[in-house]
Amino acid sequence: MPLLEQTADLGIFYQVDNHTDPWTNPETIIFIHGFTENVAAWYAWVPHFSRKYQVVRYDQRGFGQSLPTKGPLELTTHLLINDLQNVIERVSPHQKVHLVTGKSGAMTGIEIARTLPQKIQSLCMISPAIKAPNIDGWIAHMQEFGLASWARWTMGNRLGSKMPTKGHEWWINLMGQTPTKTAIAYLNWVASINQEPHLKELTIPTLIVGNDTARRGFAEFNRYVQQIPNGQLEMILADGYHTGAVAPDDCAAVVKAFIAKHPLDSL
Repeated sequence: MPLLEQTADLGIFYQVDNHTDPWTNPETIIFIHGFTENVAAWYAWVPHFSRKYQVVRYDQRGFGQSLPTKGPLELTTHLLINDLQNVIERVSPHQKVHLVTGKSGAMTGIEIARTLPQKIQSLCMISPAIKAPNIDGWIAHMQEFGLASWARWTMGNRLGSKMPTKGHEWWINLMGQTPTKTAIAYLNWVASINQEPHLKELTIPTLIVGNDTARRGFAEFNRYVQQIPNGQLEMILADGYHTGAVAPDDCAAVVKAFIAKHPLDSL
């Protein structure tokens, strides 16, 4: 099990899928999951990329298998960026990487892309959540009933009308694996974050992929991309605001085409 030891009681779990020809030196794509998720959130995406690229998924601090063994969990921008930087140094020490983020994973992606652009070749954000959401009642529900109950309670239009019941249950189970202390620590961190003022600082090729829903839609995504110097917006026809979950194949095709336009030797 690949772990990057960050402290005596915390390792960052990462998973590599690489089906490229063994005599080649493929570019690396790192996938960053969103709130109450882990590496499994990108499961359907891997086959689209692993034949041509080294695909790296990692569990952000406190999620999945990146769990501290004892004590309280602290989440800060500095810690999350340091974790990601260490993953990059481990899996691609001599080359820039492409980043693909899901929902609030964009907060980490934007931060490292604007502060360490020498490490990042391109940034693709799927239905990006870049500022604190409305979380009225979330923490109280988590503390009383747990994360699986919270996931079911808030599922709403997250997965849209075409996701089968078994799909809903799979995502509820995935999200419900998150420890309550991690969820609360993450929400406390997110409450202080607003990356919109920093979009103009992104100098690398940046793609936003979204769909038009009541929670996050075209108007919001278009406002974001207009502030990014080298930004591009692609809209997917699907309902459910978790675009990467409800339309993984369509999203992956758009992302793959964008990355192919921005290979390492292009900048």
